Amino acid sequence: MTEIKPLRLAVFVGVRGRGSNLMAIHSATQDGRLSGEVALVIGTKPDAPALLRAQEAGIPVAVIAPGDSYEAQLLATLTKAHVNTIALAGYLRKLPEAVVEHFRNRIVNVHPALLPAFGGKGMYGHHVHEAVVAYGCKVSGCTVHFVDSEYDTGPIVLQRTVPVLDTDTPETLAARILPEEHAAYIEALQLLAEGRILLEGRRVVITSGSPRS
Repeated sequence: MTEIKPLRLAVFVGVRGRGSNLMAIHSATQDGRLSGEVALVIGTKPDAPALLRAQEAGIPVAVIAPGDSYEAQLLATLTKAHVNTIALAGYLRKLPEAVVEHFRNRIVNVHPALLPAFGGKGMYGHHVHEAVVAYGCKVSGCTVHFVDSEYDTGPIVLQRTVPVLDTDTPETLAARILPEEHAAYIEALQLLAEGRILLEGRRVVITSGSPRS
């Protein structure tokens, strides 16, 4: 039988994002689809829309501006909040190496394309969908992956696909993918809570119960 270990999540948000993935995760913790809670939301600017939405929802927030002590401040804040898992939601900076190592295989991100295509530095949000449409892809989607020290290169946990229509614009494609991002993110996080993700090199194997020792 699978042993569920509830997540204490820190969600890192960006400066401009609306916080839709953040709120989807929070809603899932409230209605029982995701075992755990959003213990903390971290951003770099106090007026970021996602941070404001978190505050309105009563979720604790922390504003930590990048600087010489950024790494130390992040680790201290995460430790104080007893965080065991990190989810990136529109956060575009590379995480400090010490944070990546401390939470190795406990940091996840969702990318609005099918990695390894259309990933890397500068490929986020509208830029991704614009590139997919311009390239003439027939299928796109989203990828939930573990975070390592580079952009969009960590092992892939889950992917979901959507068709790219001949009439699509970057905006219509983004609207079709966003619900899949929410669903895939929640599913991946619940798999973490259930201990059902097994890493074999770069390959992620989803087990039927507790992972093998």
